[in-house]
Amino acid sequence: MASETYMPGPICLIENVKGQLMINQEALKILSAITDPVVVVAIVGLYRTGKSYLMNKLAGKQKGFSLGATVQSHTKGIWMWCVPHPKMADHTLVLLDTEGLGDVEKGDNQNDSWIFALAILLSSTFVYNSMGTINQQAMDQLHYVTELTNRIRAKSSPEENEIEDSAEFVSFFPDFVWTLRDFSLDLEIDGQPISADEYLDAALKLKQGTSKKDKNFNLPRLCIRKFFPKKKCFIFDRPTHRKKLAQLETLHDDQLDSEFVQQVAEFCSYIFSYSKVKTLSGGIKVNGPRLESLVLTYVNAISSGDLPCMENAVLALAQIENSAAVQKALAHYDQQMKQKVQLPTETLMELLDLHRDCEREAIEVFIKHSFKDVDQLFQKELGAQLETRRDNFHERNLKASSDRCTALLQDIFSPLEENVKQGIYSKPGGYRLFIQKIEELKKKYYLEPRKGIQAEEILQKYLKSKEDVTDTILQTDQTLTEKEKEIEVERVKAESAEATAKMLEEMQRKNEQLMEQKEKSYQEHVKQLTEKMEKDRVQMQQEQERIIALKLQEQARLLKEGFQEESKRLHNEIQNLQRRMERPKRRCVIS
Repeated sequence: MASETYMPGPICLIENVKGQLMINQEALKILSAITDPVVVVAIVGLYRTGKSYLMNKLAGKQKGFSLGATVQSHTKGIWMWCVPHPKMADHTLVLLDTEGLGDVEKGDNQNDSWIFALAILLSSTFVYNSMGTINQQAMDQLHYVTELTNRIRAKSSPEENEIEDSAEFVSFFPDFVWTLRDFSLDLEIDGQPISADEYLDAALKLKQGTSKKDKNFNLPRLCIRKFFPKKKCFIFDRPTHRKKLAQLETLHDDQLDSEFVQQVAEFCSYIFSYSKVKTLSGGIKVNGPRLESLVLTYVNAISSGDLPCMENAVLALAQIENSAAVQKALAHYDQQMKQKVQLPTETLMELLDLHRDCEREAIEVFIKHSFKDVDQLFQKELGAQLETRRDNFHERNLKASSDRCTALLQDIFSPLEENVKQGIYSKPGGYRLFIQKIEELKKKYYLEPRKGIQAEEILQKYLKSKEDVTDTILQTDQTLTEKEKEIEVERVKAESAEATAKMLEEMQRKNEQLMEQKEKSYQEHVKQLTEKMEKDRVQMQQEQERIIALKLQEQARLLKEGFQEESKRLHNEIQNLQRRMERPKRRCVIS
């Protein structure tokens, strides 16, 4: 995608109009044109904390997202800017800048919570931007993270006896980056220098105690530790004198604090190097159209009063893409058959072999473009459509053969028919001449190429239609005795019966070939589906192992800090995941 052409600047993706979230169709149109995988970076934080400045830097521009210069929040809703990824070829960097949280003009924080939740659901890297240090006030302002269990669902209907739904969050939540602006403290603990990441780890330590105050202290910290798979921290000095902050987007780097410039460069480098492609459960990499589908599914759920659900979003996306995958597979089949098949084919097997090759490729196309095909409904649909196409080709092949053979017989036998009309064979010895001529013309007919699978049947039908003529010529031939005529009649009957028997035998053989082809088609579907399911199983197992490893790390940390109850809760979650991994794998069923 030539992102610069489509997006010289940001555009509103989700508009916040009087507390109602509305999707901008123009922004969706832009997303639908991005075929590359997308790396989605969203930033949230209190209003007037400099979020938009960082996003402009990630876009490689001085201006773009509105910085504003007053105490009013400028960015309403979620704004989007798609640019070519500076370090990953054929990837698009999607930047999402959100309206400032805690704007006093809004009156309540209901909308803030939804904006916060959407930023998490849509991004692969989630940046939380705040001013100063990570103190209790900063944590109190991050109360939105504690509300996520009431805003987001991992599964549409959690199984009975399963652990709480939020235990699944770490499997699809983005990486978490905390950016601290105007940071003025020395990074050290007990006189020892520490990194920004170590500062974040220290700030996320829990406090012993069971009072309401202790629980309120621990809750946001626990949520960050348990929900996000990876955590990173960056600190920034004040960029310039307070009076000049209003002109920040017009100031060049040499007019800013050198430490700040270096810190921004390190932040951008990290995002470019370590932010991952947005990926859904099962290793499904998100591109523009898939991100478009996620936006629609989540915002529509919120607008209808439901909770955005990760599982539902993936299934809704699967419905769209699996339907498209069927059409892509059928289009491939049609194109290949059109190129390879020349009707009529000499034998039925020639047609079936071509069908089988094209069918195999079509199934490969479907398998490549489909995912989460629950109960193989779409693959069954593809199988039915391919079978219909095969039958259609068979009918067309029969007709093409019949038409060609009929035309050939008309061309080859018309002189004979004309001679019959003129009475050439209505004379003594005419019958033998007539039979001899028919045999000559039959040989000529047999020598003609590409008559197709109806060649014998059409010939026999033609000869049967001429039996009355043959019998008339036989009976009027005075050189033949009555006994000879009787013998000849019996010979013709026997020859006709033999030809009919052969035709029936051939029809039976063709039916058997069609049934064999149907079984081969089924086996091809099963083979490719089984291979795909095994790949999916391995992918899912790797995902589960990654989640278990993250939870084990957090469990060990909780134990070390002395939080037995929380450690036990995590232990239960881990055991549940392990039991899920041990369940018998789903069988491949296509009927």
